[in-house]
Amino acid sequence: MNTIHTQPFRYGEDHLTISGAQAIARGAVKGVLSEKGRQQIRKSAALVAQIVASEQVVYGINTGFGPLCTTSINREDAARLQENILKSHAVGIGDPIPQALSILMLVLKVHALAKGFSGIREETVDRIIWHIEAGVIPVVPSQGSVGASGDLAPLSHLFLPLIGLGKVFYQQEIRPADEVLKLLQQEPLQLGAKEGLALINGTQFIAAHAVTGVARFHQLLMQADLNAVLMLEGLSASGKPFYPQLHALRPFKGNQFVAATIHNLLAGSGIVQAHAHCSRVQDPYSLRCIPQVHGASRTAWLHLKELVETEINAVTDNPLLIDETLTISGGNFHGQPLAMALDYACLAVAEIGNIADRRVYLSLEGDTPGVPKLLMRSTGLNSGFMILQYTTAALASENKSLCFPASADSIPTSLGQEDHVSMGSISGRKLLQVIGNVEKIQAIELLCAAQALDFHAPLKPTRIVEQLHLQVRSVIPHLETDQVFTPWLEQAQALVQSGTLIALAREVSKEHQLPYIPELGELFDTY
Repeated sequence: MNTIHTQPFRYGEDHLTISGAQAIARGAVKGVLSEKGRQQIRKSAALVAQIVASEQVVYGINTGFGPLCTTSINREDAARLQENILKSHAVGIGDPIPQALSILMLVLKVHALAKGFSGIREETVDRIIWHIEAGVIPVVPSQGSVGASGDLAPLSHLFLPLIGLGKVFYQQEIRPADEVLKLLQQEPLQLGAKEGLALINGTQFIAAHAVTGVARFHQLLMQADLNAVLMLEGLSASGKPFYPQLHALRPFKGNQFVAATIHNLLAGSGIVQAHAHCSRVQDPYSLRCIPQVHGASRTAWLHLKELVETEINAVTDNPLLIDETLTISGGNFHGQPLAMALDYACLAVAEIGNIADRRVYLSLEGDTPGVPKLLMRSTGLNSGFMILQYTTAALASENKSLCFPASADSIPTSLGQEDHVSMGSISGRKLLQVIGNVEKIQAIELLCAAQALDFHAPLKPTRIVEQLHLQVRSVIPHLETDQVFTPWLEQAQALVQSGTLIALAREVSKEHQLPYIPELGELFDTY
């Protein structure tokens, strides 16, 4: 069970960060409705009540939805209308998204509703918070959103349990929502006017994927730089391409951050010093151009991070109740602002995998003095590490097929009312797929880099790199004969996905007062 270790986050009042949203979702921070948030919610709910009482025609309150927006709904049927929209729009299909993403969707939705422009009732928001805190997490299918009128299908599934329908994750099982509500002595809610529409309009499916993508992308970038340094040492590459004087002449911040990180990690290396005056003029691009390639991907990460933080503090449903005199039916639910950035990020992540695959290939060539071809001394009888690069090539190729921008496509829906859609939900799902593939490529690169580095003994790398190498060797042995690689691949993947090596590099850096994260760390190391 997570321990609450900080001040509660006030929905609708405090500024939500990406790491903050994740902390609430995993239970490390408690999310609460402050009195200010409650006042904002009551005020917007009162506006809806006024509209219903006055019989003023407002989309979604007393009209049908989408192409039925000109169909009037009488006051007696207003509540039934809101229940019907949840039922009719819950048409998602495919495997459920992970629980963690469903919880993030709930957190992001509460924060948006608590801004006080959606017309939802206080008791409905309280029930959503109850779902988060009680661990009764709605099951949301992964497919079905076009990312236009918000994530209609996923959000409908997310909120079916409010009315006693759908399924939920509860105590590590998937169970009918009504069964769990009875078990916990909770009655299904009766939705009021506007509430169903407020719940299912919005970009929380896209945004939850984006929040997760920003965090995993960041870890992947940090791991990429550490892998690169291990490979630079293992392949006796030059340290000059990382000098600050070079990057001052082309001052992209992402490039400068990567160059400074690697320059810091190589400073004082016995291996680098041993080949400082060798005859090699320059290294292949996958070694020499690491700052330019990793740096461009860092810039893409920074762009995505900034957009996601804007989105998770925005109000993205429709219509929005601005004040007593102004209700606007607009397009804040359209997913394009994140869809395009997610597609760009997908390409940026794939490129980290592409250049890592090239470094894996280089490590097998046998062109580095002392490092044998295929990373084993006795080949012929042994195939060495050769086939590992087949896997990185397969993963890199798969990523290329996933890099087609989903946001470049648009298929009209809702009988032409929604005649341009973002497909941002697909962009978000693809990003997480590509991240997962690149993490696997990084695991293989880590294996190859550690093996290459072994052959430089008794020369030593820098202290941080030495400790990273020792950590790898504590779970993965040096290999000199062919064997089933699966256990070592799994260990390497666990090191990459857990962030163990990143945490170790920070710890050694701090303990020995060694430079690791450069001056631009505040820009590229927080979210």
